[in-house]
Amino acid sequence: MLPTTMDFGFIARTLKTTGILALIFFAFGAAYLDIFKALSLLFGIIWGIINLYFLTLLVRAVLRPEGPDKRVALGLVLIKFPLLYAAGYFLISNPEFHISWLVIGFSVIFAVMILKVLGRAVLGLDNARPNGNHSPKEAV
Repeated sequence: MLPTTMDFGFIARTLKTTGILALIFFAFGAAYLDIFKALSLLFGIIWGIINLYFLTLLVRAVLRPEGPDKRVALGLVLIKFPLLYAAGYFLISNPEFHISWLVIGFSVIFAVMILKVLGRAVLGLDNARPNGNHSPKEAV
């Protein structure tokens, strides 16, 4: 059974897992691939991590119970869209980086999310409550 709610720690855990995976991919990619392919993969993953991080901050600034924090949201929009997408354009337009490896890097974070959700659904990790107590159904 799929979970009906998602805690805010899911995205933070996804970012950490993707960062660790990026370092592992880079280490093996630098050893077994061309260095620019490994760098393309690493920079694509880093761009995806930063993009999701700023998107999370933006959503949290706009969707709040006490109303949107317009100043913070505007600041995040001014950082995220021009700077982050200019960096993405630089990565794609630079001839040293391989576009296919960049796109794979951009997509790694989605693969990590899917695997985390499938792991929770298959292994039943959502049955335990955050404070360590289990539901009464499990005790039976």
